[in-house]
Amino acid sequence: MKFILLTSLLTILFTLNTFSQKVFSVQYSHQADVKVFVVDHNHQADLSVYKVDYQHQAGKNDGNWLFTEYNHQADKTIYFVEYSHQADVKIYFVDYRHQAGWRNNEKKHFFY
Repeated sequence: MKFILLTSLLTILFTLNTFSQKVFSVQYSHQADVKVFVVDHNHQADLSVYKVDYQHQAGKNDGNWLFTEYNHQADKTIYFVEYSHQADVKIYFVDYRHQAGWRNNEKKHFFY
């Protein structure tokens, strides 16, 4: 019984970690999994992003991002491009957690 409970708990923890939004900003575009551009207005964005402070607050592909200190801690590496046409995903940073989320679901696959 304990083995089944432990296995279930580990599976749940692994699943939660798999889709968490821990990101690391790289220096060069060829190092990135996803290229992002920060837009000026929320309505221009594919994804509204809220920066969280702690790992347990990171979301599951819902725009709640934790910026990691090191590359190996991240689920995805991102590169901030200079022009919108270079981006895979356009993002807008929001002030409140409840504002985070996808506006363009066709781009969700970039963060799986």
